[in-house]
Amino acid sequence: MNNLLIISATNDNNLDLSNRLSSLLKEAGHDSKVISFEDYRFPLFGSGNNVDESEISGLIEMIHEAQGLIFCGPEYNGGVPPVLSNAITWITVKSKNWRDAFNGKFALIATSSGGDGKRFLTAFRSQLEHMGINVLARTISSNPDKPLKEDSAKKILQGLVDVIS
Repeated sequence: MNNLLIISATNDNNLDLSNRLSSLLKEAGHDSKVISFEDYRFPLFGSGNNVDESEISGLIEMIHEAQGLIFCGPEYNGGVPPVLSNAITWITVKSKNWRDAFNGKFALIATSSGGDGKRFLTAFRSQLEHMGINVLARTISSNPDKPLKEDSAKKILQGLVDVIS
């Protein structure tokens, strides 16, 4: 069994997508855990407030233990949603070496956005690769006009499982 962590940036359509991907993985015999960064309520980085140390430590440990990562996030204003960037910033600054939590991991990116989410997928890929993550070439995308293609999603998910096995 593989240990996959599915991270939703938000608690709406992307959390639904995260849960659906988790179900597809389960059907294929693979373990995954879904979390949402919105549930963490981290203060805005640089605001002078600090993050709860036990909460961030637990999150960093979860990422360290994961063999593979799946990020689900919407496109906000042509880019990465603030909740996602903020959480990643806290993770990197609270890690011993800023890349520790992510470096060498394999990941894929998914989006459920009002549009096609391509700007998010491109911008976030760049950010993840800068942190040392090996991002799979294929992405998963859905929106109100283009529902999730489950057969395609299964193949993409299997690609992640194959590289971490």
